[in-house]
Parts: sequence; structure tokens; C-alpha cells
Amino acid sequence: MDLPKFVLADNTDHPEDIFIIHLEYPRFIINLKDDEVEIIEEVDAEDEKDLETEMEKLIELAGAFYDREMERYEE
Repeated sequence: MDLPKFVLADNTDHPEDIFIIHLEYPRFIINLKDDEVEIIEEVDAEDEKDLETEMEKLIELAGAFYDREMERYEE
């Protein structure tokens, strides 16, 4: 199965929240309600230094993904 890099999600227990899930390393979830980011896998100590810069880029990509998805939804 070829998985996308990002997916949108919601949850009935959190009806006001929209989540973007990043499915590649490092796997993480962004809650768009408050921009909280939760990394959902172990990160090596060696990778932790580079992770901050990488996360900034990935969060920007996640925002662009969301914007594109909303444009498609509105069409």
C-alpha cells in the first residue's frame, strides 16, 4: 500500500478539533485547533538535533497540505 505523507482526521470525542497526521518519519500529529504537535514515535538522540529544523519544514508542508485540501473540498 502506498500511503500519503499527510492525512486529515477528526474524532467524535473532539468535535471542534481537526488533526493532520504525518505518516513518515518522524510521525506526528498536529491539532489545528491549538497548533499542538505530538510526536508519536521514538526519536534517536542523534536525530534530535536535526529534528527541530526538519519539524519546522514539515509543519509548513502540513499547513500547505491543509490549504490544498480545503480548496479541493470547497470546489
